[in-house]
Amino acid sequence: MKTFLKNNYVNHKETIHNFTWRALQIFGKQGITFFIFILCAKLLTPYDFGIYNYILAIIYFLIIFGDFGISTATSKYVAEYNATNKNKLKLILFNSLILILGLGVIVILLTIIFGSYFLNEKYVYVLYALPMLFLAPISSLYDGIFRGLKRFRELAIICMSVGLVSIIFVYLLVKNYGLIGALISQSLFYLILVLALFFVYGNLHIQLDKHLMRTIFNYSLVIGISSIAYFLYSRVDIIILGHYGYIEEIGYYEIVNKIYELIKLPSLIIANVLAPTITKYYSKKQYSIVKNKFIKHFIYAGLVGIVLSVVLYFTVPFIIKLFLLEYFTNETIYMFNLLLLILPIRIVATVVSQTHTIATGNAHYSLWTLIPAGLLNVILDFIFINKFGFIGVVYSTLICFSLAITSFIILYYIKLKKLINYEGAV
Repeated sequence: MKTFLKNNYVNHKETIHNFTWRALQIFGKQGITFFIFILCAKLLTPYDFGIYNYILAIIYFLIIFGDFGISTATSKYVAEYNATNKNKLKLILFNSLILILGLGVIVILLTIIFGSYFLNEKYVYVLYALPMLFLAPISSLYDGIFRGLKRFRELAIICMSVGLVSIIFVYLLVKNYGLIGALISQSLFYLILVLALFFVYGNLHIQLDKHLMRTIFNYSLVIGISSIAYFLYSRVDIIILGHYGYIEEIGYYEIVNKIYELIKLPSLIIANVLAPTITKYYSKKQYSIVKNKFIKHFIYAGLVGIVLSVVLYFTVPFIIKLFLLEYFTNETIYMFNLLLLILPIRIVATVVSQTHTIATGNAHYSLWTLIPAGLLNVILDFIFINKFGFIGVVYSTLICFSLAITSFIILYYIKLKKLINYEGAV
């Protein structure tokens, strides 16, 4: 047994080390966001907590347009050029940064001009979080570069350090200024994180490369549209609930969502660690290897999801009751148990999309399924809310997630088989 474990460690040493550092980095970065979330849940009234999540849903929707898939596309090309073209690699940061800054300016101007017409009295809260429209995409851009270069250790140390330092001002701001303090805290955290990443990476070669910008932007369009579609079939529920006046219920719904986001983090981490390797095999046209790894990743992710669903069914209600008693309601537990039904395929989707479809330049397969699923979710949200009340958004999620995830996995698998058949014919 000891020899078996030792051999496995030697064979997968790089993946294990990268996973460990990526885990520290993700939990360092996401941990501070979750810390703010828990503070708000504890310190704000359920109504104000609902407003907080409603505003953040709007901000994250705007961030999609400020990034529009550029940070994710950058990660793919960093891994690719690191293996094939070192000169292009040096120019990626500056040219990607120009794209993000340009989009950010447009989104912020549109928000300032038209925001008050759509958000009325809640518009002022959006202004406090507006710096995130620049800072969050830029931090994601650096994240993608470090991931593409497999510099997981440095990324983890930076994020953990910034996260630990931030805890102090986060607590003080939320404690003293409530909702406004929480929104400012997130912007301040991203500002410090971006500055730290900027000084550590350092390699900012100021040279405009229009062809490179066009290459990155063309691929980012697919990811960006996919992100909008993903928002429509996942996060738009909160905005629709706010439209119907279910403000307190937004808080309950977000408690459940945040739990699932934490549950998915390990699968996201391992997917990010594996992605550069899959990119390398795919760029070298070693499609048989990619297909074998896809099948292996699919099976492992599905089994983990099933085991997690059973364990969480018995443990999470107790944890909610222990730490967030005011949110321990029949509605919260019912929502959580319903969404457990699709946890296995959500974990599979995370691994497949991040490790395979995005990493191999096939993000359009997600797009083809996400757009109809997102539009269907919006339609079903309105129908089911009118028929079942706020719980209708969960019913809609169950249907749309199942259809979208199953479809894009099948499409990608068919693509791999075709590539292998073509390779064999040649």
